[in-house]
Amino acid sequence: MGDSKDNHFWDSLLTFMAGAATGFIVGILFAPASGKETRKKIKDQAAKTGEAAKESYEKIAKEAEKGMRMVKEKTGEGVDAIRDFIEKKREEFQHKAGAEEDK
Repeated sequence: MGDSKDNHFWDSLLTFMAGAATGFIVGILFAPASGKETRKKIKDQAAKTGEAAKESYEKIAKEAEKGMRMVKEKTGEGVDAIRDFIEKKREEFQHKAGAEEDK
């Protein structure tokens, strides 16, 4: 289920970025400006887009790291619960085995 949400997010983000880049390029190409001005606008916008992509990546990386920590923590809790259960059953078994030997 989470996989579907992740795919939808990435598809939406990619679609948005592609649309924004396409709109920007079309707008620049059809705007009345000299070649030098157009190249500067494209360079500036590319730098802004690169910075935005870097910030998005960093945010997603932090969220992924947070998720991994939670998974490790929950896994550790599960392992501890299983160990406690096994130890409890072992003690019960030993107690029953000792009681039967006494008979």
